[in-house]
Amino acid sequence: MESPARRRLVILSSHINPPAEILWPVSPLLASTSASENGEKDNYSKSDCVFCNIIQGGAPALKVYEDDVCLCILDSNPLCHGHSLIIPKRHFSSLDATPPSIIGAMCSKVPLISNAVMKATGCDAFNLLVNNGAAASQVVFHTHIHIIPRKAHDCLWASESLRRRPLKLDQEAAHFAKCIRDNLTFLNDLEAIKVQGPSIQSRAELER
Repeated sequence: MESPARRRLVILSSHINPPAEILWPVSPLLASTSASENGEKDNYSKSDCVFCNIIQGGAPALKVYEDDVCLCILDSNPLCHGHSLIIPKRHFSSLDATPPSIIGAMCSKVPLISNAVMKATGCDAFNLLVNNGAAASQVVFHTHIHIIPRKAHDCLWASESLRRRPLKLDQEAAHFAKCIRDNLTFLNDLEAIKVQGPSIQSRAELER
């Protein structure tokens, strides 16, 4: 089995000295970190997930970037030429189920990849899009970020023609903002409890 150090070297080499072709050929991708360092299969992987199959080399894709945490491929049903997807190598069903460290690693690659996509397509703008949940048009339930290159007047989004109305700074809006803040506080407290574990009193009770 290929060692993690060897795998990283192969990935780095492919970035430093890429093939002459503009795009990689359709072929299985390099082995990913969906297998843990000791060789055991990551329990986050899903055999029926199209992105997991691509990451594990079971399905073809056109790769534009890869590192230890994430992979960027061309969308198989693009909205426009150059439409790309950044996907984590571990399986998470949605953005809110994805650890902040993974999201941070994915987002940190956006400037690099988006600039390359814009130069390759001759565009000077792009949309960064996440469809999170079925109601938001998420189709593949494996976290992914869309990079969609844009040109003036390309009319990709019907919503761009919708008229936006200014927010009324009234009691209803203030109440809504407070509701969001209260939920943030509740979720932060919940995360703190998870990190800290049981309180001293709780531990003492458990030991009785």
